[in-house]
Amino acid sequence: MVTALLNYLIKQSSTPLSDVDKQLIRKAFVPKQFKKRQFLLQEGEICKYISFIVKGAIRQYTVDDKGNERVLNLGIENWWMSDRESYHKQSPSIYNIDAWEETQVLMLPKLDGWYDKVNAIPAFCEMRKKLDDAHHMAMQCRLNSAINNTAEYRYDELVQKYPEFLQRFPQHIIASYLGMTKETLSRIRNQQPKTLHP
Repeated sequence: MVTALLNYLIKQSSTPLSDVDKQLIRKAFVPKQFKKRQFLLQEGEICKYISFIVKGAIRQYTVDDKGNERVLNLGIENWWMSDRESYHKQSPSIYNIDAWEETQVLMLPKLDGWYDKVNAIPAFCEMRKKLDDAHHMAMQCRLNSAINNTAEYRYDELVQKYPEFLQRFPQHIIASYLGMTKETLSRIRNQQPKTLHP
């Protein structure tokens, strides 16, 4: 499983990984498997790991007072998932994170200084900074789209940017992620050519 992460780091960074770096990564990251609907994190718990998805699909969401799920993030292979605020502050999380498929992850613990040790690896640090910038821009675009764009536009945007999500997650999760009802998403899909979606 660690080979997938090493290959990912090599692609994402211009800085080479030394043998010492690779050995540290193998020691730091904990491999774990989750069944569908099994939690990586539940609301009220402290997030103890940042997870790199080797195989599978994961969602991050909240549950409102009426029991409705509000999906914040979706992730598939070569994506990272965690509640970063809870992880870094060691404060209770407001999120749930669960596996939507049989999922394999590599988990980087906060405790015992593993995050700081791995973050000191030049290639990992370079990758993290790139991802932080990309994540900030993506969240800014998503927020702008939620405020200013129609439901149809938001769906088309998802089709263009993350078509894999439509294959991996059911319609009600996609609808929640896009901030619309299942009925609205169904109407939009029915109005479009079948070639645009599964």
